[in-house]
Order: sequence, then structure tokens, then C-alpha cells
Amino acid sequence: MSEKPVLYYFNGRGKMESIRWLLTVAEVEFDEVLLTTREQYEKLLNDGALMFQQVPLVEMDGMKLIQTKAILNYIAEKYNLHAKDPKERVMINMYSEGLTDLMEMIMTLPFTPDPKPKLDNIQSKAKERYLPVYEKALTGPVYLVGGKLSLADVLLVECTLMLEEKFPDILKDFPNIKSFQGRMTQIPAISRFLQPGSKRKPAPDEKYLKNVVEVLNLKLPL
Repeated sequence: MSEKPVLYYFNGRGKMESIRWLLTVAEVEFDEVLLTTREQYEKLLNDGALMFQQVPLVEMDGMKLIQTKAILNYIAEKYNLHAKDPKERVMINMYSEGLTDLMEMIMTLPFTPDPKPKLDNIQSKAKERYLPVYEKALTGPVYLVGGKLSLADVLLVECTLMLEEKFPDILKDFPNIKSFQGRMTQIPAISRFLQPGSKRKPAPDEKYLKNVVEVLNLKLPL
């Protein structure tokens, strides 16, 4: 039996959360090393574990994986959550990268002194630029690409839940996405992940912000 993947990150969502989501949907158990001190981070640096001196870091299959998109694609390929041909692969990647762009806007909010203008911008872009793409893609099909569950679907359900935390009514004009979200949250692995006590992380708070700033030695505002 192979060893569980080990995830090195903060005790919060950030860029690791999509990796947690994908491993959960693949029904792969994983362990976590939570970075709480600068010393932990410096040890990873000194040990040569961080190729580009940054996290997320995932130890998996005898490798030290970094770069979120690379990690997601590796997991998706390994557990049949990617494409069966190059055309499907590029569609999944396009949909996925649009979602990661949108989620990264939300991730930066805790590090913003005045989040209101940024929130307004996120809501506007979500409703005008991003969500219409997925609404159209889900007119008829159950999944975004190839008639089967993929990385893009997992990221879409994660992203819609993040958006609803900030803008509770944001999906009211996107019925296909709302129906999709409902179907996805009925998948047993996802349903368990959304329950209290799972490895899903809560929305970032002041404690998470302080932790990240201290470990990475950041200067705010970014």
C-alpha cells in the first residue's frame, strides 16, 4: 500500500484548498503538516524541498511537488479526473484556469486593507466574465467536459461555494450552475468534505492572516 500524500501548508485554505478538494473527490486520504512557524518554512527551504521557495508543497509518489496547477494536473491525470484526448484536455485546462484566476482574487482579500472595492470588482467580474461561460457550458451536459467528472468540475463547485460565502445570491441568475452545484454536493466524498470536522478549511480569519504573514515574513499591504 502506497503512503498517503503529505500536504505542507498553513492551517487555512489558500492555494492548497483546491488540492484538498481534488484529493477528496479522488477519495485519496492525505496527511497535513501545518506551517505555524518561520523555522518550519526555513527548514523546508534549507532542505531543498521548495523548488521555487514557495508553498504549497505536496509529497506524493516519492516526489516533492510544487506549483499548484502542476500538482492539480498530476492528481487529475493519476485518478482519471482529466481528459481522454488533447482537445478535452485543453478545454478542461481553460475552464480550470479561469476558475483559479477567480478564486485567487478572493484569496487575496484578507491581505487587502480596504476590501470593499476589491469585493465589488470580484462580484462584477464573476457575474459578467466568468459565470456566464460555465452557465453556457452546462446547458444540457451534466459535466463541463467529456461527459465525465473532471478537475474543472471540482474547481467549479469549490469556486461557487466560495463566491456564495461573499455574495449569497450570486447564482440566482445562473440556474444551470446552481443545479450543477446541487448535483456535485450530493457526491458522497464531497458531501462528507462539506461536513464539520472534515479537512476542509474555514474561510480565512485574522489568525490565518497573522500566521501567513509571520511564516513568510510578508510586509502588508501586499
